Amino acid sequence: MGAKKDFKVKLIKTEVVAAMLPMQEHWLSQSNLDLLLPPVDVGVLLCYQNPITSGILPKIWSFDSMVNILKVSLGETLVSYYAIAGELVQNLAGEPEILCNNAGVNFIEAWADVELKEINFYNPDESIEAKLVPKKKHGVLAVQVTELKCGGVVVGCTFDHRVADAYSFNMFLVSWAELALSKPLSQLPSFQRSFLSPRRPASFYDPVIDTMYLPISALKQETTNIDHDQVISRIYYVKAEEIRRLQSLANCNNTKFTKLETFSAFLWKTIAIDTNKNFRLGIVVNGRSRLSDGDEEQAKILKGYFGNVLSIPFGEKRVEELKEKSLSCVARAVHEFLERAVNKEHFLGLINWVENHRPEPALARIYATDEDTPALVVSSGQQFPVRKIEFGWGEAVFGSYHFPWEGKSGYVMPMLSPKGNGDWIVYMHMLKGQIDLVEAIASNVFKPLTADYLNLK
Repeated sequence: MGAKKDFKVKLIKTEVVAAMLPMQEHWLSQSNLDLLLPPVDVGVLLCYQNPITSGILPKIWSFDSMVNILKVSLGETLVSYYAIAGELVQNLAGEPEILCNNAGVNFIEAWADVELKEINFYNPDESIEAKLVPKKKHGVLAVQVTELKCGGVVVGCTFDHRVADAYSFNMFLVSWAELALSKPLSQLPSFQRSFLSPRRPASFYDPVIDTMYLPISALKQETTNIDHDQVISRIYYVKAEEIRRLQSLANCNNTKFTKLETFSAFLWKTIAIDTNKNFRLGIVVNGRSRLSDGDEEQAKILKGYFGNVLSIPFGEKRVEELKEKSLSCVARAVHEFLERAVNKEHFLGLINWVENHRPEPALARIYATDEDTPALVVSSGQQFPVRKIEFGWGEAVFGSYHFPWEGKSGYVMPMLSPKGNGDWIVYMHMLKGQIDLVEAIASNVFKPLTADYLNLK
């Protein structure tokens, strides 16, 4: 195992990268589904080995040449992804809108006195937060490119979740990499909001949505706060055979639960400890395929749609029940609450629900949890295309989303390992006590991410 090392990052240069072609200033309204997102930022980390040690020849890459490629191709990418070069501004109703003014993206160059194999990926609070992933001060996106002592490079991004979900940002990252390699874009982004317009009357929606979302004004006035010093982030890897084993355990009674359903059920059972409480589990659902519902033309539009198309159904169980029931029973409970949101009618109803409550802000109920009802949100990162985000000096040897938000719900994202062997990389942001339970009870499943696992030289 490579020695873990604490390190400092020195900022060398900050500039603004704008779209390479001029654009006419205009406004882009947020869709009703965008309006469900609170003002939170999401981070992404991509790590590349020194091109010489990774065998990328014949070109000899210097850090300056890498930065130049990244800046030029970013400017090209912002032509198509013009919303990312804009700014979020409140309109007269108090709702955010995107001012597409080509204000640009903050681009930071930095140096870290550490080798890639010495970075403690297992503890991103120590090694990634505010070091390799930038704090976004304004605009929609900030980028930081950090040169390491070994010649490796880390590309860190922070984007405003109100503008894009992970699917959209993945699409942006792939486009950025394609243009860096002088390839045509495999997918053009679409900002067409019309298919997310509400139906009439706006009051037409399934009442079950009232149990999933609520206006901000309905939030209870909290008298206590969670000690955020006790909320920590960790990154693990899970071997493919462990995922298959859990799925086999869940599918013991002629059932067929997905890997994500099984994984979520296992995690729900593992961290359920306080017998006097209920525990909520939510799973983020991408609505693109649900809204197209077999319509090929709609599917083409939705495939390239840039924005938020998400819903977060959740289940709530007594802790005693979670502990007593088999993994198969808990997986069935996960499957049942997911069923409410994996159809077109649910998303059309959610759009109407937002319209019926505008301009008052609203959010998913699972984010409005309190200390008496702990909650966890699982968001699948299986589509995170880490091996496709290649700028010319080799594939990323590691990539992860980074979301140390200040909400009261835990957050977990399982992603495919860059090894391409079926293993998962799992980012967790939860209460320290819950993390301790994971490591005490499920250490055979969740292994701390190490340089050895990633084969870092």
